[in-house]
Amino acid sequence: MTNNQDLYCIGCGAKLQTTDKTKAGYLPENTLNKYLESKEEELYCQRCFRLRNYNDIMDVQMDDSEFLSILNKISDEDALVVNLIDIFDYNGSVIPGIHRFIGNNKMILVANKEDLLPKSVKRDKLKRWFHQQAEKDGLNPVAEILISAKKNTNVDELLALINQYRGNKDVYIVGTTNVGKSTLVNSIISMSSKIKNLVTTSRFPGTTLDRIEIPLDDGAMLIDTPGIIHSYQLAHFLNEKELKEVTPNSEIKPKVYQLRGLQTLFIAGLFRIDFVQDVKTNAIIYADNNLLIHRTKLENADDFYHKHLGDILTPPYDKDSLPAMQMFKFTTKEKSDIVISGLGWVTLPANVTIKAYAPKGVEVTIRKAIV
Repeated sequence: MTNNQDLYCIGCGAKLQTTDKTKAGYLPENTLNKYLESKEEELYCQRCFRLRNYNDIMDVQMDDSEFLSILNKISDEDALVVNLIDIFDYNGSVIPGIHRFIGNNKMILVANKEDLLPKSVKRDKLKRWFHQQAEKDGLNPVAEILISAKKNTNVDELLALINQYRGNKDVYIVGTTNVGKSTLVNSIISMSSKIKNLVTTSRFPGTTLDRIEIPLDDGAMLIDTPGIIHSYQLAHFLNEKELKEVTPNSEIKPKVYQLRGLQTLFIAGLFRIDFVQDVKTNAIIYADNNLLIHRTKLENADDFYHKHLGDILTPPYDKDSLPAMQMFKFTTKEKSDIVISGLGWVTLPANVTIKAYAPKGVEVTIRKAIV
């Protein structure tokens, strides 16, 4: 990008850049060059352009410190917070201690992507599980709801909750990247015919992009904030193509494996689970339907991994792109899920001891089975 020191989006104030479409202020280089040649048109980043012309919110990403700075600003305002969580990746999308940042503002907790879970999962049971997790994590919402922003499931009920709790306050939509936050905002826009003349934030150059403001009919704002990538999410380690392949976009079809013991299962080249007891057991894998699962004898697992990583064990496509595998050891006391943040989980019966491996830095945890 040439001579961009003084170029800012007139819609949101972000400094313009042409290198990273996931970051604030991105626009294609050919768009910038046309502007530099003519300077006849107002210059918008791609995010603002799509919002103004297509009512389409595009997500952007921030690091932890920038994101927490935005949350801290919310604590100084009298607003309603809608905290979006990916029900398929609860651990990876929950924001620990969020009330330290949003202050005394009320919060609605929204579990998105319920459409990804098999229809056999009872929704009442899922709601109870979600409530228990929120309570355990001290989130203290005024209301909780399961939705699918993609399919508009329960979005009207969410809007009713927002209207119930906001009064005439602004509404902040917050969440990590890939939770479907922008899809939700777009869904709300499409369902709310009274929202007219969509605008972005500051028209004054030099301000920092920290939100997009959508006017509501009573003068308040629906405010979309950038998403944060937790450093322990698998997304932190994947490129755009790989991330697309591991992120489910349709109902998960569980894969059931009957194991004789002393066997290993690989989920692509991203997760490995060793069954170290010489007893029969079973495992149910919940991950994107297109990810390949490979089973081999435990004694052959190391050689299999080193021989096939980046080959049949993909993603990753570049076997040197990920950190070395880190080992976790678990023994289940009840029916439990071994959860890989951003990838999915493996459900195991009680009294099973396993060793699990994921790229170093990716969170792997155990929980009471969600299904």
